Amino acid sequence: MKINPICFDSMGVRSMATLVETRDLKLMIDPAAAVAPRRYGLPPHPKELSLLEECWERIASAAEECEVIVVTHYHYDHHSSTRFLEEIYGGRIIIVKDPENMINFSQRRRASVFLDKIRPIASRVMVADGKEYLFGGTRLEFSNPVPHGPDSQLGYVVELSVKDSADSFLFTSDVQGFPLDYQVRFVIGKRPGTIYIDGPSTYMLGLNLTEEQLEASMRNIRRIISQVSPSIMILDHHLLRDLEWRKYFGELYEEAEKTGVALRSAAEYMCIEVNQLEALRSLLHGLRV
Repeated sequence: MKINPICFDSMGVRSMATLVETRDLKLMIDPAAAVAPRRYGLPPHPKELSLLEECWERIASAAEECEVIVVTHYHYDHHSSTRFLEEIYGGRIIIVKDPENMINFSQRRRASVFLDKIRPIASRVMVADGKEYLFGGTRLEFSNPVPHGPDSQLGYVVELSVKDSADSFLFTSDVQGFPLDYQVRFVIGKRPGTIYIDGPSTYMLGLNLTEEQLEASMRNIRRIISQVSPSIMILDHHLLRDLEWRKYFGELYEEAEKTGVALRSAAEYMCIEVNQLEALRSLLHGLRV
């Protein structure tokens, strides 16, 4: 199994676009990218906007040979109703978060717009929530919906397990680092060899992330290290919007090293330099915050 992060926050844009290749299936998960409309009270820097266009080209190119596209929820850094629709979704099987159940008003409205455009061009559209699909020897198993973070204010997402005869991969989607114990049950049950975790939003600590929620996230990530012991654990997305994200994970790095778990950002997993453009926005604009 090959796992290829296409665009991630550690690569300069808000995204979790991931290409997974097994012996008999190529699928793309959450093929979209975005930049924060405001950060530090500032609009996106031209460097961010230029990279965003490059990322969309990468996503569209990576989707060319995919048979299946997965959309885990309807935030704009995970799906789009306007960009490269034919290139990404045309003629493909699309598996999406249920647009009617366990979904908040905002995402239900976005899902309706999106699916009105996708259904006419896709070969088939199927619901992900709690379902299992087999493509040759590759099994896709979706969790029941779990909250996008510590509560349902931002809606719900589905986690995805991809497994073939040789390996397994788990994509958490936007759980924001497992602040709730039941968000981690699917991971522990599937015991993946490689796991991608969208870490906690430490850049919002004291605003919409409490110390207690951060502690819960750290506790549940430790549970994965000790109980699952994946070969590779990728931490990225919300976490990489914080320039000082590493200071929260010193003990986790030590535990991971002791148990043989490689703990990486997506950029580090791809052996490229970490590029936190959003977190550097004030400096890009020549300001200090």
